[in-house]
Amino acid sequence: MKLTADADSVLRVQRYDGSPSIDGVEFTELRRFNDDGGAMTELLRFEEDRPAGLEGFEPRQLNYSILQPGAIKAFHLHRRQTDVWFVPPEDRILMVLVDVRAGSPSAAVRQRFMLGDGTSRFVRVPPGVAHGCRNIGAEEARILYLTDLVFDPDPEQCDEGRLPWDFAGAEIWDVVKE
Repeated sequence: MKLTADADSVLRVQRYDGSPSIDGVEFTELRRFNDDGGAMTELLRFEEDRPAGLEGFEPRQLNYSILQPGAIKAFHLHRRQTDVWFVPPEDRILMVLVDVRAGSPSAAVRQRFMLGDGTSRFVRVPPGVAHGCRNIGAEEARILYLTDLVFDPDPEQCDEGRLPWDFAGAEIWDVVKE
């Protein structure tokens, strides 16, 4: 079928195979139990003092963060630290990752996905992957995150680096309108 020139020039096929993945980024689906009175999400079980489902990760600190509606917190980067993020299923946070590790098999790959939004899962972010988020919900959103290093504000020891919020392009934070 032939289309009009203006429609044909902007027509694209939506991708259903997912976005490219970043080496070392892992998702862990969590168990959520619902009943007539509400819900409970099992975040962690410990086996021999290690968190089950997060093999190789040794948590040293648990943090809680609040993000105002529409706020963007980006990009931050760790050279040594691994983060494991959880957003409650009632909240909606767009997370953006960019692999900035020289020599990585997924160097320069950008990845966008929703956290919360009815799902219960962890996302593990390895060192060298820039990460940030935007609250696209109408209310405050919450983030619980584990780190394998204890935060040190001393500039000589701090592993919390920053890149500009638009490092991957300002449009990366836009809600896609299909």
